[in-house]
Amino acid sequence: MTRPITLITGASAGIGMELARIFAQHGHELVLVARREQQMRTLADDLAGQGHPRPTVLAVDLGRPEAVRRVARELLERALEPQFVVNNAGFGLSGPAAVLSRAEQLAMIDLNVRALTELSLTWIDQLVRHKGGILNVASVAGFIPGPGMAVYYASKAYVVSFSEALHQELAPQGVRVTALCPGPVATEFQARAGMTDGAGPRLLALPAEYVAGEGYNGLMQGRRLVVPGPANKAITVLSRLMPRGLVLSMIAARQRNRRKT
Repeated sequence: MTRPITLITGASAGIGMELARIFAQHGHELVLVARREQQMRTLADDLAGQGHPRPTVLAVDLGRPEAVRRVARELLERALEPQFVVNNAGFGLSGPAAVLSRAEQLAMIDLNVRALTELSLTWIDQLVRHKGGILNVASVAGFIPGPGMAVYYASKAYVVSFSEALHQELAPQGVRVTALCPGPVATEFQARAGMTDGAGPRLLALPAEYVAGEGYNGLMQGRRLVVPGPANKAITVLSRLMPRGLVLSMIAARQRNRRKT
């Protein structure tokens, strides 16, 4: 006998932490996965103190090749299996691709793309059995090219495309797949990426708890894409209508100004 759980990666801060809170509020038993164990234990204590089931904490670096196999092994040993998989772990780097560390950029692909793909596909049978789903945290960046953050934007374009395709493939089996595509959110992401000007334009920036709520509701409703905030929705539409060269120039100028700031 196994218990269904919701697996949330990158749950030690930001959107991942807020997603953990909202899933817990709706009665889900959680397994939290990230590198920073103490932050997750503090969150687990907080949720347990509010009367929610105490989450299981797994301190795992998902950028390592064997990480997902280790997570699967830990769940099996505890007789747990995912009903929902929330892929939030990821990071970005700001700067020209030819200047940034090649090793760090490849590590970004490992986490943002490879690990997300493996986590999405590992428990398909269980997701079908529980009529559950997958929430992949992408970005508005996934709809546009990103000179100045080329690999990060490309990784999020993969997440959007992969999630949309998986949504179509798994819908007949009762599995929901949703890509959550926020714009700027004030989290630790900016510091990790080397950004110095905060979360971004005020018009686009949204609180992490609002973004998490939109993602949860969209997943439960079986929506293919969730873009929180009208301004961010407008960007995804306009970016497809505007000449590609103009979009490239605008993004490049924005990233240059950000680095000067």
